Amino acid sequence: MIDNREYLNIIFSILNEIEQTQVANIERSASVIKETIDKGGVLHVFSTGHSHMFVEEMFYRTGGLVPVNPIFDPATMPHEGALKSTKMERLPGYAKIILEHYETREGEPILIISNSGINVVPVEMAMVAKEKSMKVIVVTSLNISEEASPRHPSGLKLYNLGDIIIDNCIKDSDASIKIPETGQRVAAVSTITGAYIIQRIVISTVNKFLEKGETPPIFMSANVNGGYEFNEPLLNKYKSRIKGF
Repeated sequence: MIDNREYLNIIFSILNEIEQTQVANIERSASVIKETIDKGGVLHVFSTGHSHMFVEEMFYRTGGLVPVNPIFDPATMPHEGALKSTKMERLPGYAKIILEHYETREGEPILIISNSGINVVPVEMAMVAKEKSMKVIVVTSLNISEEASPRHPSGLKLYNLGDIIIDNCIKDSDASIKIPETGQRVAAVSTITGAYIIQRIVISTVNKFLEKGETPPIFMSANVNGGYEFNEPLLNKYKSRIKGF
């Protein structure tokens, strides 16, 4: 049997390790994002498979940054067909096709999230972004990625291409608890750790604005008084750059 508190203890331990070891790179990411926003740019965010949830985590939500361009590709998401999405995220050349439909500018950051960091599309997305002189921020498990075999023909993994690398501190498997009776594993952790890292990046970016005495461009809830009125000029400012609006 699995102890009821085992998962909670694992989550606490990983989040604590993130705070102990990854804050410097979170702060570096925030500095790049703040600099880009100051120049009128946006943060691009991309992932595949279950990790596409982190693109949604950063986009168009209360308390989130407004200048975030989500790169949604339904073909690489499980709800469009789980088996198909697995094949699509391993398809050479597909990342370039995805990105050519978005306006990007030199120096703008792209945040790419992949727990394993070995599938072809996330790796090639980083390659294409670097060809465009963008800054690549990576969230991945260094332990898992280092141990896994690369799927890209170059032999590169996502962390090899990051200008800033944030380790999600997952050690050997996304499924964190081994069942003694069967040897199976349950209780994935990358969703919680990834969302935590995403929100820490947002907090750190907001602090960069507050340090300068500036109002950060974050969404208010449209369900509170004045929320829509606060959001509307920000939406108008960035709607030409953000396809999801």
